[in-house]
Amino acid sequence: MSHQSELIATNIHAYLQQHENKELLRFLTCGSVDDGKSTLIGRLLYDSKMIYEDQLAAIERDSKIHGTTGGGFDPALLTDGLKAEREQGITIDVAYRYFSTTRRKFIIADTPGHEQYTRNMATGASTADLAIILIDARHGVLTQTKRHSFITSLLGIRHVLVAINKMDLMDYRQDVFEQICSDYQDFAARLHLPDVHFIPISALRGDNVVDPSPHMPWYQESTLLGFLETVYIGSDRNLEDFRFPVQFVNRPHLDFRGFCGTVASGIIRQGDEVMALPSRKTSHVKSIVTFDGELREAFAPQAITLTLTDEIDVSRGDMLVRPGNVPRLEPRVEAMVVWMAEEPLEAGKPYLFKHTTKMVTGAVSELRYRVDVNTLHRQESTSLQLNEIGRCAITLSQPIAYDSYRRNRATGGFIIIDRLTNRTVGAGMILDRATREDRLDHWDAEPVGLIPDTEASHVTAAERATRYGQQPVTILLTGLTASGKTTLAYALERRLFDLGRACTVLDARNMRRGISRELGFTSEERSENLRRSAEIAKLLNDAGLICIAAFVAPREDVRQRVREVVGPERCLIVHLATPLAACRQRDVDGAYAMADTGEIVNFPGVSAPYEVPENPDLVLRPDQASIDACVEQLMTLLTRRGMIY
Repeated sequence: MSHQSELIATNIHAYLQQHENKELLRFLTCGSVDDGKSTLIGRLLYDSKMIYEDQLAAIERDSKIHGTTGGGFDPALLTDGLKAEREQGITIDVAYRYFSTTRRKFIIADTPGHEQYTRNMATGASTADLAIILIDARHGVLTQTKRHSFITSLLGIRHVLVAINKMDLMDYRQDVFEQICSDYQDFAARLHLPDVHFIPISALRGDNVVDPSPHMPWYQESTLLGFLETVYIGSDRNLEDFRFPVQFVNRPHLDFRGFCGTVASGIIRQGDEVMALPSRKTSHVKSIVTFDGELREAFAPQAITLTLTDEIDVSRGDMLVRPGNVPRLEPRVEAMVVWMAEEPLEAGKPYLFKHTTKMVTGAVSELRYRVDVNTLHRQESTSLQLNEIGRCAITLSQPIAYDSYRRNRATGGFIIIDRLTNRTVGAGMILDRATREDRLDHWDAEPVGLIPDTEASHVTAAERATRYGQQPVTILLTGLTASGKTTLAYALERRLFDLGRACTVLDARNMRRGISRELGFTSEERSENLRRSAEIAKLLNDAGLICIAAFVAPREDVRQRVREVVGPERCLIVHLATPLAACRQRDVDGAYAMADTGEIVNFPGVSAPYEVPENPDLVLRPDQASIDACVEQLMTLLTRRGMIY
């Protein structure tokens, strides 16, 4: 089978043009020791005619000395280039090989299988689009198989090809193949591996590697090379979130000032509005400059130079993003860390953290747990040793603009550098702290311990309604900061009190001075503040009172949880739809200015989203109507709903 274009012999320029436009697939091979990783790559290169004659002659000669095939041709020697590797018959370092077919270009990373070389395996996987996990058909799924599958999942590789090797030693039996597939699927269900495929092969004999095997007629799907040529990776690239870490400010003369770097993700076009982080200054793209001339648009992973229409301050380490789609900007992150140094990780010890093009100092403030990569069990630990993996809370000297690693590998990964030796000692993958496993979320939590049933009140709800002349209700006033929530809440309280009603205001700022004093302003902590407030509002309603709650409450799902806790029939959601520009003008505390400079992070409307209520009971515009007029609309709503009479 020929895998090279016929153009190479007839039209070299057309061939080079065709070759330049081929899609590149990076993949790695991993698995247990002696599963045949190097042999597979050697067979793949040999059968696809990608070995030079002098190299082939050298391998045939070395096969007689170092080979493991009894003097015959040993394909593994193509990648096991170190002397120690050939002497021991194992892979120690990561070996990279390049080859191409008429459809694609490939870069292969042959990674070691020994547990003591976990860091080498993680290095090879960091840039891979696909992982080939080899399993010896004689032994099935081993602990090393599970370990490498876990690292593959941790490093965000979406496509996994499980190659069940040495089928020739098991007489090419279908039941052996199917049993191993079943065992692996049972284990992989615990991992994030969205695309898993299985192929039975014999790397030494070439069965189903490049050509279909005549020994396994029961397998009718693609060969290994056929799968590599056709697996779809186009959707793996993040083209939604524009992220452009600035690597260099190019100032060749007075009339040109450009920002050089590689588009980490997303698409950028001439005229698009961009925001510089951490300054949050905005401008528009004037031009997209490359060595070959200007472009109308650029996308990941192109290396470009951007010029802007305004002279805003942007330096190396800053990041250009879209104003409506910004990453998190925080000095604290949660990450899974692979430790790569002989000296153990020490919590509290200062290190350098390189994230995209930015270098900051920081420390691991807490090692939450270590992962046993063979069993996936979590273990308490005070340090990480060489090749160990653990979850860490990291505190940096200044905020970084990041996404979760699972969403964006370019802005979600970092390396840890020893400040004295300048050696890379660790690699980290930032976690999405909004995931259910990690976030501070007690909405569905059960009470701790045995809580006895409470005694029923001797005052009925009907008696309270008769006494107060009202039905209990919680009015949730939601809107951006400075939209007028608190002012309106106290004005409504005054009106109701003057009419003899029993009511009170539950304000977010008062909650944070007391019950929620330990909470910050992340999305998860805002959710927890609303949960606590909803429980208080429910108790106030049970006492027959009207509760007027004033909260930003930026998430629609959390607002609906509040309604569930309080009770759908006695919870009204009122949206104060004051525009952002008006809120900025009304802001007397300077919150928006601090949010613009990054002093306040996760600020709805600036650095965090605010989700407009989908079906509010009432929409008010305090920027267009007086507070008294807004109070009248609220009173009308309460009367119409039968809450006051």
